[in-house]
Amino acid sequence: MAQLSLYIDEETLRKIELAAKIEKTSLSKWVVSRLKDAVEGSWPRSFGELFGSIEDETFTVPEKMTFDSDSKREYL
Repeated sequence: MAQLSLYIDEETLRKIELAAKIEKTSLSKWVVSRLKDAVEGSWPRSFGELFGSIEDETFTVPEKMTFDSDSKREYL
């Protein structure tokens, strides 16, 4: 596996160390995980946790639509 050296300021390093500690992983694994997320274009890690997180009475399930409301198609 290839190795990569980074030059990083102390404040950012402290934030990375804290984040890795919170996730109970090594600095290397934490950084690799974030780099993969950045280059693969995936959904954010916490995206799935958003489902059902908003309670708002204005969010309602729309009525089931039928094909009767579709426009008539032109026959060729």
